[in-house]
Amino acid sequence: MKKEFRKRIAGFAAVTLMFCTLLGGCGQSRTESTDPAAQESAPDYSEDSMWAYNGTDDSCEADLFLIGPTTYAGDEDTINMPIDDEEGRQSFLGALNMERGIYEETLDMYAPYYRQGSLSAIDAGRMEESYEIAYEDVSAAFEYYLENKKDDNPFVLAGFSQGAYMCLELMKNYPEELDDMIACYCIGWALTKEDVEEYPQLVPASGETDTGVIVAFSSEAEDITDSFFIPEGSWSYSINPLNWRTDSTAADRSLNLGACFTDYDGNITEEIPQLTGAYIDEERGALKVTDVSPEDYPAALSFLKEGEYHIYDYQFFYRNLQENVAKRVEAYLR
Repeated sequence: MKKEFRKRIAGFAAVTLMFCTLLGGCGQSRTESTDPAAQESAPDYSEDSMWAYNGTDDSCEADLFLIGPTTYAGDEDTINMPIDDEEGRQSFLGALNMERGIYEETLDMYAPYYRQGSLSAIDAGRMEESYEIAYEDVSAAFEYYLENKKDDNPFVLAGFSQGAYMCLELMKNYPEELDDMIACYCIGWALTKEDVEEYPQLVPASGETDTGVIVAFSSEAEDITDSFFIPEGSWSYSINPLNWRTDSTAADRSLNLGACFTDYDGNITEEIPQLTGAYIDEERGALKVTDVSPEDYPAALSFLKEGEYHIYDYQFFYRNLQENVAKRVEAYLR
């Protein structure tokens, strides 16, 4: 695991085990693992059962390779989701379904099941180990997609939180395959200057329709100066999903086409047009969210301060992201 990955988790205390997403930390070496999932063979991605989505609309001119967020709690002995855990799979699929409406009207979707890192790895001090196992599967699935599913189609790479981290790792390790990448939607993760300097293929988005770029942001309240994803003193590349600018120009809530809150089947249970405005904090690169309060949208996770809107990153800007995916695909194809 990379130095920056370790640095963000340093000193982090035990976390309440509950559903959502989480980035990782340091741990013992892979060879010492007693985790049942680590003892499993890597998934065989030629089997349809290893895919949550395995092509959803072959009439589309472009694909989506979507990497699911953390949904598996685990326990002290299980730091990765066993690939055949049925309850784990249901939660995994449900989390993907909550995102799918942003992409499904435009893209033929592929999303692998993988032995994702669990929340329990935090308590065990084994997040680095768990993410190594998870990335082995994600990498194998991506290779299988490239060789057997992609054909000549361009693709969008997308993920949220742990899934976003995996997206960046794929981009670092498969630079030659990125010529056909329309964009990477890397939501709920920091895109650091160090990574961009080290890996020239990591190009931050600079506008609404540029391609071959990374769309990244992490949401928070205006008074936050230090967050789990963008600690005080650090900085992340971000783009504002309301006005598609990378400077501090504020986007009024009137530009918000609709915040959407979805269930595990992907159905929109509530849609609120013009819910929130946003602007980018020049000092840290965080996306500052206006017009809502932490009381109405609590952090919900013990490792987040109130005002860290991580779990709402997709929901607050759902319709704008949906529109933008279509625009970037169109810009690339035409």
